[in-house]
Amino acid sequence: MSAQGFARESLAVLQHVIESARDDVAAAADLVAECVRAEGVVQAFGTGHSQALVLELAGRAGGLVPTNRLSIADLVLYGGEDPAVLDDPLLERRAGVAARLYELAAPNPQDLFVVISNSGVNNVIVEMALHAREHGHRVLAVTSLAHTRAVPAAHPSGRKLADIADVVLDNAAPRGDSLLELPGGGSVCALSTLTGVMLVQMTVAEAAGRLLAAGERPPVYVSANVPGGFEGNLELEKKYAGRIRRTAS
Repeated sequence: MSAQGFARESLAVLQHVIESARDDVAAAADLVAECVRAEGVVQAFGTGHSQALVLELAGRAGGLVPTNRLSIADLVLYGGEDPAVLDDPLLERRAGVAARLYELAAPNPQDLFVVISNSGVNNVIVEMALHAREHGHRVLAVTSLAHTRAVPAAHPSGRKLADIADVVLDNAAPRGDSLLELPGGGSVCALSTLTGVMLVQMTVAEAAGRLLAAGERPPVYVSANVPGGFEGNLELEKKYAGRIRRTAS
């Protein structure tokens, strides 16, 4: 149990992900490139720590401009709900939440939904994926197949995120996410963020490559902390006015 032990084991899993997810990343990149080419927006959604990967996709330097972060907090920020609604730690399990978030986002038909959840079973996650599919959107999932296969479905449909998505990126995290076993039971050091970031950025790189190969320049953010970056980003965002949200974070 040490820093070097975690580094060694997590790097081994990362290498496995890089090699084993090649075809899935290619399929995911096809979805992203197709969405951008059709002037769609990548709608990214996750709860809990999966929001780290949503931030990795939406609105960051080196990332694609036509990306939008969906969050349960949108119920308050855009939906007029009392902030006290966010005090409920089980809000993500409440029926109807995803449908309301979808309504507030008002996505276009060509938008792609990227739904992120390590377990892939929480009600709001499954509901969002189902709602997107019912409205004709393609769905890309980032999840742990090991975890989702080891736990029962929670949604009334009996389905899990991986059952609904067009393409699944497996983050290879173990059941429960933590990597290092503790003596006497339990484990420490979550893995899914590390592997998830790798999968997301590999997908962005492949999608950008596809756009370049088609003679199109990928609409990509420059850091706002370099001269002209903020102004240049505002110019790129004009094409997607009213469709992408950029709030303080």
